[in-house]
Amino acid sequence: TVHVISAAEAITRLSEFDAIIDARSEDEFALDCLPGASNWPSLNNAERVLVGTLYKQVNPFEARKKGAALVAANIARHLDAHLDGVGKAWQPMVYCWRGGQRSGALALVLGQIGFRVSLIEGGYKAFRTAVRLVIPALAQALRFRVVCGPTGSGKTRLLQALAHKGAQVLDLEDLANHRSSVLGLVPGQQQPSQKRFETLIWNQLRRFDPAQPEFVEAESAKVGNLAVPPELLAAMRSSDCIDLRLGLDERVALLLEDYAHFVNDGALFTGRLEALRALRGNAVVEQWNQWVAQGDYEQVVRALLATHYDPGYAQSVQRNFVRFANAQIVEADNRSGACMSDLAQRLVALG
Repeated sequence: TVHVISAAEAITRLSEFDAIIDARSEDEFALDCLPGASNWPSLNNAERVLVGTLYKQVNPFEARKKGAALVAANIARHLDAHLDGVGKAWQPMVYCWRGGQRSGALALVLGQIGFRVSLIEGGYKAFRTAVRLVIPALAQALRFRVVCGPTGSGKTRLLQALAHKGAQVLDLEDLANHRSSVLGLVPGQQQPSQKRFETLIWNQLRRFDPAQPEFVEAESAKVGNLAVPPELLAAMRSSDCIDLRLGLDERVALLLEDYAHFVNDGALFTGRLEALRALRGNAVVEQWNQWVAQGDYEQVVRALLATHYDPGYAQSVQRNFVRFANAQIVEADNRSGACMSDLAQRLVALG
């Protein structure tokens, strides 16, 4: 049996399904998908291109005929690969891009076998619309506590300690695979698509208990190349703030630890510093490059904090976070995990 459900219903019932099956191609799936989805392409990347070419260059009938043969063969392979040992009570939800042809064919076969199948009307496109519509309401219902502090003050470490203590944490930099600065791109880690980023955010927000606070780091409108949903950003910027403070020497040491990939690769470091040439001038950047060449990374970090990060932070936080003037001040004695754990315990106890 196949039951057609709306995307709005699907996102409220995700946990009810035994499997969530994405019938789109591998490339479509890689850009974004529903949480927990498995990819059963009705047409793989190459086949999708082939059918599309037939549609444009020959005619729609020939394209549908070829597509049907490919889809039938692929569905047969998926059944063989995934249904061994699956009982009749198994209840999957299936979707494709929009029109329902790829997911409809798979859902029909599964339904004919005897499974109770749910099919998302409008597919992934409708899911995407539903997610974007629900994020504002989720953000407004939550009670954020925004962890502020200049670069190197340990905001990410505190968030991790809070999560370890059982607090509700939204770590946007972790979801974005970026540390949210000109030096923030982590080597070997590609940022997700904007769509994927928003899906990950929604998937976190929907799990939070509105009766408990949600800790989040103060962010600008973009984390690397990804935009924070504007309604979420507005909710954060109107929320209570925590002013995390750490001594300068400890901040420098923390940054040298967290950005060890730059210490281990001077060329990578100077390459990223080039992005600051227009802002800080040739002479300043050349001096930084010279220190890097000499292995004097501590001097570079101190200069970056004094001339770039700290002045920009001071202006930004006061301009964007309306409750920062009344922020709860939290003094960290040092950058250690033990210290951050103690601070997290205090913040959790305050509720």
